[in-house]
Order: sequence, then structure tokens, then C-alpha cells
Amino acid sequence: MEGTNVVQLLQHLIRFDTTNPPGREAEAMRWVQGWLAERGIEAELLARDPERPNLIARVPGRGQAPPLLVYGHLDVVTTEGQDWSVPPFEGVVKDGFVWGRGALDMKGAVAMYLASLVEAHAADELAGDVVLALVSDEEAGGDYGASWLADHHPERFEGVRHALGEFGGFSLEIAGRRFYPVMVAEKQISWLELTFTGPAGHGSLIHQGGAMARLGRALVELDRKRTPVHVTPVVERMFREIAAGLGGAARAGLLAALKPALTDRVLGSLGVGGQLFLPLFHNTVNATLVTGGDKINVIPSEVRLQLDGRLLPGFTPDDLIAELRELIPVPFEARVVRHDPGPETVDWTLYPLLKEVLEAADPEARAVPLLLSGVTDGRHFARLGIQTYGFAPMKLPPSLNFSRLIHAADERIPVEALTFGVETLRAFFRRYGTA
Repeated sequence: MEGTNVVQLLQHLIRFDTTNPPGREAEAMRWVQGWLAERGIEAELLARDPERPNLIARVPGRGQAPPLLVYGHLDVVTTEGQDWSVPPFEGVVKDGFVWGRGALDMKGAVAMYLASLVEAHAADELAGDVVLALVSDEEAGGDYGASWLADHHPERFEGVRHALGEFGGFSLEIAGRRFYPVMVAEKQISWLELTFTGPAGHGSLIHQGGAMARLGRALVELDRKRTPVHVTPVVERMFREIAAGLGGAARAGLLAALKPALTDRVLGSLGVGGQLFLPLFHNTVNATLVTGGDKINVIPSEVRLQLDGRLLPGFTPDDLIAELRELIPVPFEARVVRHDPGPETVDWTLYPLLKEVLEAADPEARAVPLLLSGVTDGRHFARLGIQTYGFAPMKLPPSLNFSRLIHAADERIPVEALTFGVETLRAFFRRYGTA
């Protein structure tokens, strides 16, 4: 069949304002449903809320390989408070880029998935069925999207054990060498609320050491200190594979970062790149919300601090709370607000094929595994026994910082990266089930 115009496809997707909240993904989902129907692929919409539907299609293969899940989300984060040089929902093509909210996260990847999948289907290149899932609500936790599908429609994913999703397959430069990280694991959400107490009193009197003072000491210590270093198996493999592609001081430095006594010092010396790697060695918390008190002239007896906590694979909220008790020098009560556990181990089955396909597409580069410091819908599908690999191939110019453009003003993706992604995904579909 004639090649799909992936640029125009992405432009269409960007022009649907699916900012979450409130989401309003329905119009975009119906458009994709019609686009697929025109190409001989029937899809259905399943929804907890009719304005927040999810699209599911089972694209038939030749029955020679297990079914595979390919999924992405159509909701995007807000553009409020950002200074864009182009309108964020017009899908402008300028200077060799497609600009707009979602160009990277993750309508660009969805466009590549759709284009490559319909082309592979038309060319009879699918060894097994491919379950396509476009979901709502990823940016707000997935309660209307992947989490709801996993809980209420697990039958749609019967037989699936592996999936392609976000985030990985994009190129980045390390010490002058190009790498493609493939996400095989992600950190876990562990949102906490800490409560600090102390004597109440009248605001006209002198008070010291109360709930507010304890909160203040906690915030100061959280700003000054870090939780302990942990070298998890995925990060060790990631750093060793990166180091194998480097030489000299760069290689020695990365390997030194795997020694907990040196980790923070080594990564701190690497500038911006090191800062991106730091969360991969720590359970992290960031203070986000403070509540307490109800009158300006009354000393509150209780104040509450909410923390955005992220756990390394294999750790629990209790582990994080124990680490916080070592950091914070005042007493507090802790409550888990939300914990989305992920798999503790990695199924590496598809990683070698993904690595081979990427390195064949860009022979001067190396693909390496990635532990993602954020979270994706992969944690929800993991409840069904599905291993997600972050794989949306993008060959990016060294000047384009993928992680810093996501959720930021002037989000954009090179036109050439979209073409590279479609071609690489087509190569994967041809190899899957035959390798």
C-alpha cells in the first residue's frame, strides 16, 4: 500500500485539544476509529465515562506468534502558564519539526504506531495478532483509561504477555556517543501524607517547636538530604551497557557510579545528564502540598505535608517511610495516599529483538535498557501479566533534549524522527515472531 503520511496524521491528533483535566478524548478517539475503519481495521470504544473512552482493536495476524499489545494515550498536559512561540493545538510544521502539545508525549508515538501498524497489516507482515489500545487519562493516573480497562475488560488482552508503549527508543547523546534507551522497568507512585502535631494556641503569644516548626524542619531536611543510594538490577545492566559503548574516563566514570559510596558524587559531576540519572538510584520524594490551620490568629495543632514519592522496583511505601524517618529529625505520622505497584522483575524476552532492530536502523548507535524515573500505563497492564517495553523509535538531533521538552512549551518532534520511527516499527513487525 502507499505509505501513510505520518506527519499529517500527527497534525490531526494534535488539533484535538485533549488537555487533562478534563481530557475530552472522545472526539479524538472517534476520529481514529473512523480512520482505522477506512483502512479495514474495526475498532470499538470502551468507556467508564462516554467523554473519556478508550479505543481497542485486534488487528489479525497470521497466527504464527503470540498476540502483542501496542498502546498509547491521547490525553495531554496543560499549556497554561507557558510561553509558546506557535499555537500549541494547530500542529504547525516549521523548521523541519511538527510543533504542538503531545508531539512527543505521546501523540507522535501514537501516529507512528498507527501508521506502521496499518502498513504492516496491509502487507501481511504481522506474524501474530496485534491488540491496539489508545487510552484516556494517562496524565492523571489512568483511572478512566488503562487501569479501568485492566480491571473491567481483561478479556480484550487474553494471551498477551508483551507490549510496546512509552517511553523509550528515543536517541540521546552520552559522551559523544548516541544511545537508544529502551524502557523495561519504571518507578512506582507512592504518594504520602505526613502529619506534624504540636500544641495549639493564640497567635498573639510566642510559640516555638509546634506543628509548623516541625513542618519547617522537615522541609529543610528534605531539601538538604537524599534518601540512600540503591543499585537495582536494571540500572546496573543499563550503566554497564552504556559503559561498554564508551571508552576512557567516560567509561570509568559510569562504572564508578555503580558504587553506592560514589554514586551521587560521580553523577553530580556530570551536569545535566547526571541529574537525569540521579532518580534512578534513589527512592525520591518532593513536597507538593501543605495544609493546616483555619484561622490566621490561631496556632494550629496539626499540619499536613503531601509528598510525591517514587519508588524503585522492589521497594514498598513502608521502605520509603522508614527512609524518611532517618532523614527527618522530628516525629510525624505517615499515611499512604496512593501506591501503584509495578512488577518487581523484568521479562527480557523482547529486549534483544528491540535492540537488534534499533541498531540495524542506526548502525552507529547502541540500544540499552532503561529504568524510567516516571510512571506510565505499563503498571496497569502489568496486573494482567504484561511486560511493557518503552519503544517509540525517534532519531533526534543532539540539540533536542527529549526529557526537557516533554510537558514544556514548544514541544516538537522532527519530521525525520517520525519517518525513522515508522520504518523501525515496520522492521520490528516483520521480525516479530520470526526471529
